[in-house]
This record gives sequence, C-alpha cells and structure tokens, in this order.
Amino acid sequence: MKIRVKLSYKFFLAFLLTFVALTISMIATMQFYAYREFSKYVRTMEMLRLNEIAIVLDREYRTNHGWKQLKDNTARWQYLLRPLYPQFDFKEFPPMPPDLLAFNPKLPHPKKETAPGKLHGLKKYVPSENPPVNDALKNGPSYPPFIIEHRLTLFDAQKQPVAGPAVSTADHTLKEIIIDGNVVGWLGLKREERLSHPLNLAFIREQSNAFYIIGAIMLLLASVVAFFMSRHLLAPIQQLAAGTRALSSRRFDTRIDVQTGDELGQLASDFNMMLKTLGRYEHMRKQWISDISHELRTPLSILQGEIEAIQDGIRKADQQVLESLHSEVLYLNRIVANLHDLSMADAGAFPLNRQPVDPLKILAETLNRFRNRFLQEQITVREDLRTDQEIVLQTDPTRLEELFSNLFENVLRYADKPGIFNIRQAVSMANLVLYFEDSGPGVPEQALEYLFDRLYRVDFARTRAKGGSGLGLAICKAIVEAHSGKITAYNVLSGGLGIHIVIPIVQGSQYAERAKE
Repeated sequence: MKIRVKLSYKFFLAFLLTFVALTISMIATMQFYAYREFSKYVRTMEMLRLNEIAIVLDREYRTNHGWKQLKDNTARWQYLLRPLYPQFDFKEFPPMPPDLLAFNPKLPHPKKETAPGKLHGLKKYVPSENPPVNDALKNGPSYPPFIIEHRLTLFDAQKQPVAGPAVSTADHTLKEIIIDGNVVGWLGLKREERLSHPLNLAFIREQSNAFYIIGAIMLLLASVVAFFMSRHLLAPIQQLAAGTRALSSRRFDTRIDVQTGDELGQLASDFNMMLKTLGRYEHMRKQWISDISHELRTPLSILQGEIEAIQDGIRKADQQVLESLHSEVLYLNRIVANLHDLSMADAGAFPLNRQPVDPLKILAETLNRFRNRFLQEQITVREDLRTDQEIVLQTDPTRLEELFSNLFENVLRYADKPGIFNIRQAVSMANLVLYFEDSGPGVPEQALEYLFDRLYRVDFARTRAKGGSGLGLAICKAIVEAHSGKITAYNVLSGGLGIHIVIPIVQGSQYAERAKE
C-alpha cells in the first residue's frame, strides 16, 4: 500500500533537511576554526612566556657562570618560573632569597617537606618577607591562564636535562638561550595535541554552546522560511491542480493567476493558453456540429419535400424534378467527401496520388476553365504567371486543381462585382510562392486567423446566403499543409482579401544544375 504524502510536506521536509545539513556543517566548521585559531592563540601566548623565562634564565646563567646552581634544584627552578604567574611584575624582579642560593645536591629532593614551610637542608622561609610561588598564588587564581610550569624543562647546550620534568627533548618546542653568540642552553616546552587547561577548555565549551544556540535559532528561522517557501512554491501548483479539475469538467473559461516569471509562472501561462485553445476548439466543435447539421438539413429538407410532393401526386417525377434531386444529392456527397478529407488530414493521412507535375500549368488550366464565369461576374483577372519555367512538384494534380478551384470559387462567391482579381507568382530555388488578391471586400483583422477553419464565415461580407458549405478554404489549407507548405490570409491595401501560398518544390533540370553549381 502506497503512503500518500502531500507535496507541501515533501517541500517543507526537503527545505528543512537542507537547512539542517547546512547549519550542522556551519557549526562544525565554526567549531573547527574556533578551536584551531584559539589553539594558535594559546601557543602564541605560551611562546611569549618562553621569551620572558629565557630572559630570567639568561640572567641566571650569567650570574652563576653556568647551570650548576640550578641542576636538580626544584625550589630554585620554581622560583625562576615566577614570571609565568599573573601576580608577577617582570619589571620589578626581586632578588632570590638567601636560603635558595645555598644548594647541596646530596640533600633529599626539595619537594619532600618534613614540616609545613620547611624544606630539607634549607632554612625555614617566612612568606611575609618574600613569598615563594605557591604562597603568592594564594591571592590569585588557583590555576592561572597559560600556566606552563609543568611542561617546561631546561636543557644544557648538549640538550641534557638541567631542570624540569622531561628527560629528553622529544615532543618539545625548543627555544635557544644564547649568550655572547653561543648557545648555552635550550628552554623546552612540551607540545600538547589538545588543549588541557581548564580555562581553555571552558572557553571552548562556551564558544560551542554559543554556536549551538545560534544553530538552534537558525533552525527555527529555517523552519519558518521553509514553511512559507513551500507554500509560495506550491501556490501555482495548487492553482494548476484546480485548473486541471476545471478542465476535466469542461470549464474552459478558468484562468490561473500568474504572479511569477519563473518556470512555474511560465507553466501557468502555458496552461492558460492551453485552456484558451481548448475553449476555442470546444466552441468550434459545437459550432461545427451546428453548422454541419444546418448544412445537411437544407439539402435533406429539399430532398424530403420533393419526394413527398411526388408521393402525394403534387409534383410529377419529370426531368426537372429529377435534376433538382440529383443536384442536392451531389451537394450532400460533396460535403461528406470534404468532411472525410478533413478528417484524414487531421489524422495525418491526407490522400495524395503523388506524381511529378508542373503546378503553374495546372493553375493556368484551372484558370482557363473559370474565365467565362469571371467574365460573367464582371471580375477582371490579371495574371502574372511564367508557365515557361520548368518547375516540378511531387503532388496529386487533382488536389492541386481542387486547391485552385476552391480559391476561384471563393472569389466568385464573395468578391464585389465588378472587381479585379490578381494572380502573382514568385519562384525561388526552394519554394513556389503564389499570391491571390481580390478587390474586396476584405475581412476584419481578428477574423483572418479563423478564415481557414471549418465552416467559418465572416458575418457581414461572406454570409451563408452567398452559397457554399464553408469547407472550401479548410480544404485548401489541408492540401497545402499536405505538401509541407503554408497558406495565410491578409487584407490588401486596396481593401480586398489576399491569399499567400508557399509550397516547397522539386525543381527541374535548369534549377537543379544551378543548385549543383
């Protein structure tokens, strides 16, 4: 069973997950760079402390002419490291207490105390006179920032340990102690892969908490943005869905409000165009059914009336009546044949018996058959046809004759009398171009695009009273398009109607030779 999830939920979740991924990535990146940059800051501060201690050790070395007084003397080493503490004022470096000047390496390690405030082999030191490091720290932080005492080791010139916890220089950052151009020792700071000082860790933790709070706020804002964005994007889709439902109900007057110029807005515009086109075709379908019914009703009514009159003995079945009945049957047969041809054209299977013919000769021959009718209707024909040109068109000559006949019938039926009918040609290397222009009346501009529709008639000048089934120009369009051509209508400046036909041609020998050249 498929689970149906609304598209709005999908959009919302897609946007929200995207924002979550971006927020997590941003927080991780910020934490990484914050930790890295703060670590660099800590390392820089530690190196500054090394510079301070190096100055103290330089003085120690010059005073005692070496490291002998400092060797394994932890108390003296701790005293020298006093610049590491925030209470220490390096500008007022106090003298070393006398009890730290005496040194006996045979005594026990000074870290071991036998009584509070008393070291083995050392006189008891009174804190109030000159407090040692541990007593000085009682008034300050218990673990000051950047304290590095436990990581510092002093090495001699041969990198052997002098004071401090390390026994080798491995994993240490070394700073030279130079006196008179000679390296007399090395001050080593043990490297740490990660920050370990509680204050440093607390700072990083506070930064992380700040990042988490920022991330939570961003996710909350992202949720709001995702909600409104999903609604904004779904608005035209919901309108399209409503339009589709209206389309299924044949409500072609429905329109979608286009508010954006993006792809969804273009889709909505195309949908409106489709509804307009379908509405037009629906109207044409209804009109077509009505017109076909009317076209068939008239000859059928005539046939029915004539036959009933003969049955009732009102009229005799003489030759005149039979000819009238025959003409109505022919009219019906012509309508049915035209409708069949148009249905075949719609299916892309318009019947053509193709053979190489000269279209201009067929035009001239068809015109000759209509000359007497044009003369009777007082329409002067002006032609500009060069029938001596060798033009070959793969087509059905009967269909070409039907095309030209329908155009001539249209002029005879609707053009004002007396009038003028112009026929011009223009032959290019690839197309046969023909112009048919009468002297009027023309048609309204808005009616030009519908002129080749089936059963379409212009109200005022081309009425049903003029005769015809309204299928002639539709048949002309089907024939031209069956030859991959194009037929259009336009109003002539003189006030008449013009028909423009363009048909691709297969040219004769002289044009073929020019094309090869």
